[in-house]
Amino acid sequence: MSDSSRDTAEGAGWGGAERGAYRQLMPPKTEKISWLDPRMLWVARNGVLASWFGDPTGRTRARWVAQRAAAGAPADKVIRRDDPDRFSFLVIGDTGEGDDPQYAVVPGLLSAGRDTRFAVLASDVVYPVGSADDYGPKFFRPYRDYPAPIYAIPGNHDWYEDLDGFMRVFCDDAPALPPEPRPRPLTRAWLRSLLWHRPHPGDGRRLAAARTLRSAPAQQAVQPGPYWAIDAGPVRIVGIDTGLLGTLDAEQGAWLREVSRGPRPKILVTGSPLYVDGRREPCAVEGGGTVDDIVRDPAHHYVAAIGGDIHNYQRYPVRLDDGRTLQYVVAGGGGAFMHATHTIPRVDVAGVSEADFRCYPLRGDSLAFYSRLYGRRLRLPRFFTLTEAEATAVIAERLGIPPTRAQGAPVRVTRRVRLVAALLGTGRRPDRARRFRLPVRKIYTSLFSPGSATYSPPFFKCFLRLDVSPESVRLRCHAATGNRAQEVAPPVEDEVTIPLR
Repeated sequence: MSDSSRDTAEGAGWGGAERGAYRQLMPPKTEKISWLDPRMLWVARNGVLASWFGDPTGRTRARWVAQRAAAGAPADKVIRRDDPDRFSFLVIGDTGEGDDPQYAVVPGLLSAGRDTRFAVLASDVVYPVGSADDYGPKFFRPYRDYPAPIYAIPGNHDWYEDLDGFMRVFCDDAPALPPEPRPRPLTRAWLRSLLWHRPHPGDGRRLAAARTLRSAPAQQAVQPGPYWAIDAGPVRIVGIDTGLLGTLDAEQGAWLREVSRGPRPKILVTGSPLYVDGRREPCAVEGGGTVDDIVRDPAHHYVAAIGGDIHNYQRYPVRLDDGRTLQYVVAGGGGAFMHATHTIPRVDVAGVSEADFRCYPLRGDSLAFYSRLYGRRLRLPRFFTLTEAEATAVIAERLGIPPTRAQGAPVRVTRRVRLVAALLGTGRRPDRARRFRLPVRKIYTSLFSPGSATYSPPFFKCFLRLDVSPESVRLRCHAATGNRAQEVAPPVEDEVTIPLR
């Protein structure tokens, strides 16, 4: 196994490393997605419309669930597998951009996951809007050599065409829903319907050909709907659909409470993480309560909650009042652009301190990555670009923590380094952040970060491997940089053993 980013700068992907062979897996032409492109923002407008004019996700989801029930899907939505008491599976989040960052994950994933029993995609299977014809280059082709079944939960981007493509691929080629009656004129629902993005006529013509890339019997998986549970060996894996706006409708909430009962250890997989960027996001359930309330209930025996949507890795070991420790994980680094970690302030949430917290990429590598990116974009490389050593040093200074990676010679943090770090939204200690009224970090993370796609290593992508036994679950975060060394032997960036008893 090669060095990790916590060991060396080369392990993070910096330096003159040999580029990986992942491009040989890619189609001749790939779509380059930029979230700074107004056309891309317009086609993905449904999330904004739902927040302005009301969210129709719950009603649409209920129609999909009813359709699948009528087609014979199990009423409890539980997939019962025959896995042994000791087995392994993969979790990959936010995969489907169909470009270099997605394909760079594949060689390491196939290497580290060759003996796993199945994989779970956690949120945003296909960008930008979940179109059925995008599944060829963004799902079937990249994972054609993964020999086992793949299950999935949708993210907000999969909902931008009312989940049509997702249901066709993962739910037994579910037919499109019949049109709903037109809403009354001059209502909020009517305004929403006028602007709502829908699948293009004829979308899915290339889907049959794409399916041949994963056509082996051992690769097939049919799930009962957009949310489900998997009974595998000694654990139950519960996957929930958080729709466009990161919430659950009342029907799904009632199902989640029911399927969570009992002593069997459980792992939640969700499209919206419950702890992220140093704060708790409990995920509201329509009618009252939150997903985190259900997860924390000692009668439900959850041991971990893994969420996609945010394109990096984070882990928060939260100790509960009854003495249990729940591992809250962000695992959205499977292929889309990288969400910065250097914007995360010093962690102090729910008893989790900076010493307990883990993230990938390391904050210093994130800051160095973004400094190079915006140095190129603004044509100011000499001013903006920070070395990984400078970035690591200024992170340590601003957060009041030791450098995460051991440095060689001491690095001087100059005024330029501090200014670049501030302009790029670098986090601070909570007691110092209040002194600054300018919302630099908020502006940076909401406006500049989503345009961060780049097409040369290092990519700082990742996936999870979970090894299950009757006694414990070992969770490992493997890195994928796009360099050859990390393809051959994917480094472990974080590892934790979660007891089941």
